[in-house]
Amino acid sequence: MGLMTTRLQEAADGLAALAPGRVLTDDAALAAYSHDEAEWAPFVPPLAVVLARSTEEVAAVVRWAAERGVRVVPRGAGTGLSGGANSIQNSIVVSLELMQQVFEVNVDERYARTQPGVINNALRDHVAAFGLWYPPDPASSAISTIGGNAATNAGGICCVKYGVTRDYVLGMTVVLASGEIVSLGRATAKGVTGYDLTGLLVGSEGTLGIITEVTVKLLPLAGRDERAVIGYFPSLEAAGVAVAAISRAGIVPAALELIDQACLRAVDDWQQLGLPGNVDTLLLAKIDERGAAGDELADRVAAIFETAGGTDVERATDPEEISRLFLARRLAYPALERLGPVLTEDICVPRSAVPEMLHRIQQTAALQNVTIANIAHAGDGNLHPLIIAPVGDEAAKARAKVAFDRIVEDCLALGGTVTGEHGVGLLKLDGARRELGGAVIRMHRSIKDALDPQGTLNPGKAF
Repeated sequence: MGLMTTRLQEAADGLAALAPGRVLTDDAALAAYSHDEAEWAPFVPPLAVVLARSTEEVAAVVRWAAERGVRVVPRGAGTGLSGGANSIQNSIVVSLELMQQVFEVNVDERYARTQPGVINNALRDHVAAFGLWYPPDPASSAISTIGGNAATNAGGICCVKYGVTRDYVLGMTVVLASGEIVSLGRATAKGVTGYDLTGLLVGSEGTLGIITEVTVKLLPLAGRDERAVIGYFPSLEAAGVAVAAISRAGIVPAALELIDQACLRAVDDWQQLGLPGNVDTLLLAKIDERGAAGDELADRVAAIFETAGGTDVERATDPEEISRLFLARRLAYPALERLGPVLTEDICVPRSAVPEMLHRIQQTAALQNVTIANIAHAGDGNLHPLIIAPVGDEAAKARAKVAFDRIVEDCLALGGTVTGEHGVGLLKLDGARRELGGAVIRMHRSIKDALDPQGTLNPGKAF
């Protein structure tokens, strides 16, 4: 029996008593749970996968691992795009996907208390029955989990106006690297006792603790009156000019999304939504102010679209039509995946720099001879260039990686950040180090060492 086989058997035997019937060690399971959706991020199959059901089980597994020098990689639904859930040498994966209970919805105080495996859309549907709304809505909202959203500080389509996950997490239960269970945060409208450890854990990518329960702030569901403004632009840069002008005018739409021709064609070829195939770039703005104020804002946005070169600018008020258009935005990434491996960027630049950044992305595509499709949460400068390389074309893959790095460099040169919502994971480590600098990296390392001195939790990720 080889050393690896022995370690696998030891892990299976040791963990079986902690999560009976929910420890996976077969080759197919280890392969399936060894990585997220990030293309080309490295991974090593784990020793075992534990499908946890409770905070206490997670704590017991973490204690078991810490006592044996085994690393622990937390995992939600595995929808991440940065390699943050990829397993490493001498690790086990702790999946939280079975932890799907919503414990409480407090209507008076407007919060929900939920396990981390609850799907984002499922939580939104659940609280809607109480007349409440959970705003953060990543494009993966139909398949990503609340715990994973918290671990990466996920954003989404409506975050330009309503904020990202961190703005809605009030408190949490966390399993530390020692296996100790702690409660962080609050359930009150205000509270400033101690350091903001809840805010620290949100976006920490599983490196400081494993989130096993989350308390999220909710908003009233009623009070919004949605309409969309749609404009077609002759180029990415022209659409970027409209984005910058909307920001300069002080308009904060509920959403402002960009989809280029490659994405529109890929989505329509797949889903036959009746999208236009002969336009270069589509901008979708959503306004949700009620009554005359909303109508006025929609008129202002439409005028800006036209001034920036937008054509066929029109308004949509039918909820089904608005949903169809925004569905195209949500489906862009999986539609492109059908064409070949997609290396996904997640840069964020100042809104005034959006036109220039889009121009530089086009230049990089031409210089490296790669196909780059573009979607964006344009309203907050969060751009998602999608670099496509044909299956098996190693030369194209190498050029895609060069383009990936060049886009990061241009983003930083324009005062941006290397990740707006996907997290650093493994793919953005070099960019994060350049952005943060030595002193700030040392601060990160000090926090990591204080909370996880043995490096048990998701080592090598995030910074």
